[in-house]
Amino acid sequence: MPVRSRSLLAGLGLALLAAGLLTACATPAGSGGMNPTPASSGTGDDSGNEQEVGAAWLDGGRMIGIVTQGSSTCIPVAEEATNEGDVIKVTLVDAEGDTACTADLVPRVTLVGTPADVDPTQDVEIEVTGDGWHGDTDLEGVAGLETGGETDYLPSAGWTDVDGQFVILSWGSSSCAPQIENTEATSATEVTVTFVTPPADQVCTMDMAPRGVVAAVNGLEDEDAETFAILTGGEFDNVRIPIYPN
Repeated sequence: MPVRSRSLLAGLGLALLAAGLLTACATPAGSGGMNPTPASSGTGDDSGNEQEVGAAWLDGGRMIGIVTQGSSTCIPVAEEATNEGDVIKVTLVDAEGDTACTADLVPRVTLVGTPADVDPTQDVEIEVTGDGWHGDTDLEGVAGLETGGETDYLPSAGWTDVDGQFVILSWGSSSCAPQIENTEATSATEVTVTFVTPPADQVCTMDMAPRGVVAAVNGLEDEDAETFAILTGGEFDNVRIPIYPN
């Protein structure tokens, strides 16, 4: 084949490849291209779409943090959890409002109250249902935890079943949730979590709401050992709390 013909064919191939890449990257507005939910099988039944979820005990057993993957700015909210045959069932729905969602894919936490008839000292199964997907996870029972009673509005934390991942619950303004700057294993049984210092002119609502954040740490020798989180920076002044096991 003449050299010129080869060049023309190569040029045509590159043009087709570029067109294909442009087509693949183009996502129509509002199409939900940032949605981490698996694609439908095309059968009209989305019940088979499974997503990985995690969970952690919080607030002395009165609350559970449900961890899913998705946009960090559009965290789903939970309808009231129910206990059906020793299985906690939670339905997640999109938060109301017209907030634009970032296209990142990160672990984020949705907080839900533990059903009153659940015993947090016993192992439980959790089934989570979203819009066209489902997932399930297990929580190990922890001695000393219980449901009922009023919260003490103190921070708490609990491990999920993902290595190194835990959830931190704090209480304060719903519009000024704390953001993690760094997480580091500072001893065999301690994890120091440093939070971002908010700007001095930050304006916050005056409500008292639960705020959850997902943290991750590497380097712990034994995650099954009793471990504590040291919260520092931002609104925290070296607050030491246990991380509930899972």
